[in-house]
Amino acid sequence: MHILVLLMGLMTAASAQTSAPARPFKMVVLGDSLSAGYGLPAAAAFPVRLQKALEAKGIKVDMVNAGVSGDTSSGGRDRVDWSVPDGTDAVIVELGANDALRGTDPAVTRAALSDIITKLKTRKIAVLLCGMLAPPNYGSDYAAKFNAIYPDLSKSLGVPLYPFFLDGVAADAKLNQADGMHPTAEGVDIVVKNMLPTVEAFLGTLSGQHS
Repeated sequence: MHILVLLMGLMTAASAQTSAPARPFKMVVLGDSLSAGYGLPAAAAFPVRLQKALEAKGIKVDMVNAGVSGDTSSGGRDRVDWSVPDGTDAVIVELGANDALRGTDPAVTRAALSDIITKLKTRKIAVLLCGMLAPPNYGSDYAAKFNAIYPDLSKSLGVPLYPFFLDGVAADAKLNQADGMHPTAEGVDIVVKNMLPTVEAFLGTLSGQHS
């Protein structure tokens, strides 16, 4: 009788252990106004909408919006240590749009983004890099050098890449605010929808590394 009770207790404990939910992923979006939610209610910002989309897929995430309007890749590097708290599992890096708008030397942008990724990887934090495309006003040579930064860093530093953060939204007047640069709430939702499979795959590679 005592053996039977003991076995039942062990089976119950094992069942509870296997059914215990994994803790939420701790994720930070390190970005500029595009991800910060410039001109939008807080609930419409990219990190909030992405968190809701992930939770609808059964993926629990504790999300931090570390977007700062006007920030450059160099600014992101300056604040990455305190913008990304200890215990963070993953960071989405969305920086560079302001560099391109200002015509910043692509070598400066490349170095800053490289430093950000390297710092995060040193802290054992996974990184998903979001690409940006230069506007045409600085010429094709500048655009070629700038646009190459993201795929090059993805390859050389071994981090996944979402090629263009504003894919499906850029240059569409209906999906951008009056300034023509920042997405509307509908535009943010399209960014999230397009990016969701990449983020799911990214978090899927981390599933065995956090509990």
